[in-house]
Amino acid sequence: MKEREVFSEKIETYFEWPILISLALIFINGIVYIANAQLGLYLSIFTVTIVAVSITVYLFYRNKLINYLIEFCQSYDYEQKLVMDKFGIPLALIDKSAKIKWNNDMFGIAIEVENAIGKSITNYISEITKEALPKEERTEILYVSMNGKYYRIELKKVSIREMVDSNIEGKKSRKGNIIIYDMFIVNLFDETEAIELSRKLKEQRLVSGLIYIDNFEEATQSIEDVRRPLLIALIDRNINKFANNIDAVLRKMEKDRYFIVFQQKYLPQLQESKFSLLDDIRKIDIGNDMAVTLSMGIGLSAETYAQSNEYSKTALDLALGRGGDQVVVKDGNKILYYGGNKNQLIDKVNRVKARVKAHALKELLEESEKVIIMGHRLSDMDSLGSAIGLYRGAKQLNKKAHIVLNETTTAVKALYDLFESNSEYEDDMFLNNSEAIEAADTKTLLIVVDVSRPGYVECKELLDKVQNIVVIDHHRQSNDSIENPVLSYIEPHASSTSEMVTEILQYLVDKLRLRPIEADALFAGITVDTKNFMSKTGVNTFEAAAYLRKAGADVVRVRKLFRNDLASYRAKAATISEATIYKNIIAIGRCPWENIDSPTIVAAQAADELLNIQGIKASY
Repeated sequence: MKEREVFSEKIETYFEWPILISLALIFINGIVYIANAQLGLYLSIFTVTIVAVSITVYLFYRNKLINYLIEFCQSYDYEQKLVMDKFGIPLALIDKSAKIKWNNDMFGIAIEVENAIGKSITNYISEITKEALPKEERTEILYVSMNGKYYRIELKKVSIREMVDSNIEGKKSRKGNIIIYDMFIVNLFDETEAIELSRKLKEQRLVSGLIYIDNFEEATQSIEDVRRPLLIALIDRNINKFANNIDAVLRKMEKDRYFIVFQQKYLPQLQESKFSLLDDIRKIDIGNDMAVTLSMGIGLSAETYAQSNEYSKTALDLALGRGGDQVVVKDGNKILYYGGNKNQLIDKVNRVKARVKAHALKELLEESEKVIIMGHRLSDMDSLGSAIGLYRGAKQLNKKAHIVLNETTTAVKALYDLFESNSEYEDDMFLNNSEAIEAADTKTLLIVVDVSRPGYVECKELLDKVQNIVVIDHHRQSNDSIENPVLSYIEPHASSTSEMVTEILQYLVDKLRLRPIEADALFAGITVDTKNFMSKTGVNTFEAAAYLRKAGADVVRVRKLFRNDLASYRAKAATISEATIYKNIIAIGRCPWENIDSPTIVAAQAADELLNIQGIKASY
């Protein structure tokens, strides 16, 4: 009613203007009549006509026209309201306290409430609170699940202007007051069907995979000739059964390689079963001395099928680099691992693989003019020992070789001093980072040993400067491995990198002349990583040690390399003696760092010693 009176007063003002104009014409007519009676007479006729029309309109048509305009506006407002009420998109208007001021029929259907006016919208859509309302005049997007459907909600802040007449408010002034207050428009867009279609599309995407039998040759050779076809048939049967269970397309590319394609909707069930195919293959036993294992690489979330295939290749390389007997799923930039935690029944480091890698390395060395060998930061015996072994291999091929070493920790100082003080070795055998970067050029081959992660190498800048990179490591490969090496030899089942290098050297150069001091360095590397041949040893480990002994390695000299100074020995003893036992399984010690060259090394040695205590499963 208040709005009607304000609107009526505004229109009435327009009807007063003809009366005011008529009075002005009468005044002007009087002045003209005085000046010229004839012109004044003519003007008087015109003035009388205008005044008569204005009075007639004001007295007889004013109320009728005002009522007509008001009725038209109200009719238009009603039609507009009717359209909004029946609008196909759920729509509501809420205030800054999140209370519903108005909503259309579709909004009521969406929240399943007939009359929600005056109630808080938070009661029906918990995500919309007064704190969540936009602070500025912009659109905020929310995604909610409600009553079995999925909605995209658009929240928009708007400013409402309302003019209130001061007479109605009891004031004398006729001027209206404009009140501005904030409201919020809530639009609900039903995206249930779109999300369902997106889910189905994602489920129906093709996932490519590669399956590789890790030890096909070894397993088939470990069984009698008569049973060999049966073993191969059982392997094929299990893999085909696995493919049939997920409606996959399976193709055998080689005797130990398979290509598989299946829909992505089957991947969750495979992940839930931890890829039971690994166990099924491992359980095959028809008298074979060696358990069969396989590795699988799966690629998904690629833009093209070709890229998905590349993902599966990368995933398979990761699986093999981590020791095999596992599945690696490359989902875009995300890597997932399954399996690979079972106790291995076989020693997978075979001499055939070492010979192949050695021949590939020899070709790379012959094409290069200079060789730089680099281990990890805070070098240990395995890192330095394997680097020294490759240094000798490069020198046998008449190549200029260097070893990158910045800091000589107590763990390697004794070995480093033996080479540094030996006149038979060149002064530039060891280089620091800046010297190595300056020495590197386009004809340089960079060999990274005992590490495959770029963040842990001795000199990370060399990875960017040198194009040809070789990686030799016995640690499990991780996601952030060195990218695009020309040769990668990562064997997690090897006891140490020194063992791997010893095997390579036997095939790298005919009649390799390994000096006793160099054999000591490699033997020391194996000794450290196997804890005096007590851990992670296999047939290849002892064969490598035997080869080094023949080359002149001496156990007594090697043990002398591990001797600590008195301060370090006391610090290690203090750490062990003052350690506390937590819950009977965890040993916690504090290593004093005063007057010790490498407290980190001493602490690691103490932690290793604490693990020898009966019942201790972890040490810090």
